[in-house]
Amino acid sequence: MPAWRSISLWMDQLAEDLSPRPSLEQDLDVDVAIIGAGYTGLWTAYYLKRHAPELNIAIVEAQTAGFGASGRNGGWLMGNLLGEDRLLAGLSPERRRQSFDLLHAIPDEVKAVIDREGIACDYRKGGALYCAARYPEQEDSLRRYLADLYSQGLSTSDYRWLSPDELAQQLRIAKPYGGIYTPHVATLHPAKLVRGLARAVERMGVRIFEQSPVSHWQSGLVRTAKAQVRSGWVVPAVEGYAATLNTLGRYQLPVQSLIVATEPLSAAQWDEIGLSQGQAFSEFSKQVTYGQRTADNRLVFGARGGYQFGGRLRHSFDLTDNEIELRRYLFGELFPALKNVTISHAWGGNLGMARRFQPHMLCDHAQGIALAGGYGGEGVGASHLGGRTLADLILQRDTLEVKQPWVLTEGGLGALKAWEPEPCRWLGYNAVIRSFVHEDKTLANPNSPPWRRQFAQRMAGFMESLMH
Repeated sequence: MPAWRSISLWMDQLAEDLSPRPSLEQDLDVDVAIIGAGYTGLWTAYYLKRHAPELNIAIVEAQTAGFGASGRNGGWLMGNLLGEDRLLAGLSPERRRQSFDLLHAIPDEVKAVIDREGIACDYRKGGALYCAARYPEQEDSLRRYLADLYSQGLSTSDYRWLSPDELAQQLRIAKPYGGIYTPHVATLHPAKLVRGLARAVERMGVRIFEQSPVSHWQSGLVRTAKAQVRSGWVVPAVEGYAATLNTLGRYQLPVQSLIVATEPLSAAQWDEIGLSQGQAFSEFSKQVTYGQRTADNRLVFGARGGYQFGGRLRHSFDLTDNEIELRRYLFGELFPALKNVTISHAWGGNLGMARRFQPHMLCDHAQGIALAGGYGGEGVGASHLGGRTLADLILQRDTLEVKQPWVLTEGGLGALKAWEPEPCRWLGYNAVIRSFVHEDKTLANPNSPPWRRQFAQRMAGFMESLMH
């Protein structure tokens, strides 16, 4: 049996047998063929079956359910989308509020499903804390961010400012300058969710074929080494693995994010840190960090990543000592008492970045192709919305979901913006990331003169603007 437990802490903790499901051995004719048994594929199958139980649906998975980002992520279930500010900017205030309400409801919608299907996945809706935690410029950035949120029609019930003392009531970091709290985030055990969802759709009649890599796909056809599936609809649901499917790799940039987990911490250690209500937390910088307290009292902390030249996927995530120690250094800056704590697990995963740095949910009725992706590391919640939306689009249901600005119903795959060819992608990505690293190092150094701090911020801001 493949060593799937070594994928992540989450897969290692599963009590279930991870023996693979049968592979695709003979040709099939179905209504819907889904490529990938991760969140997007499983949510799409789930909602298709909820609304049209007569549909014949097959999911073809290269490895096992949860092998990709769905079994490796940081466990944040977020009620928002990457780039939502730009996506919603052209809407009227009333429509924008409707869209925000739709997004904010994602954690509760997922909770309704896991309750209905009996999926125990350590769900806790404690909100999220975005912290100014290492240098004063982070406070300025957070306050501008909050003002921008309010200008879009959001209120203090959605996002509110926390003074250093208020922040310390929830999370006690070494150098608090303040923070923002939002209730629209939950934490969970990602692998328990994806594996439970796979069992749920199987109970509904969906067939999942594992260890069946797709060698070719097109409208109406999915082919593996041993068999093929003919279908009315094809749903590629591979996100960071888009490069494995012909034609799709140009639309998704596979970026790696790396995560560590500590050994279970003592009650005294958690009393010193906080997070007693299941809050997620992030240090507010362009170099993304994120963390949560697990149900068994570990600290899971993720930070930063990389891009391989040519969009090559990183298949081995045996983190180097340097990769592990960088993440130890970062959480040690926030929680000095944890600098020498034992790290029990270290892993990573491939996520997908769309060229416009915003998600898309696309449906081409003429070709019978539907896909969602470009979640940019925020896919636990976005994939749920993506699956719901694709189901509504395929079934031509007139819902609020299908009327959103991230929904594309004309132009087929041509409606997506392709990434530039190499070496432009690699050079551009690394230039942007280096500007972010330079900004972070400059601002974190209290001896950096004001002119250098301002220059580093302006350069990083300029490079960030080029991404869009």
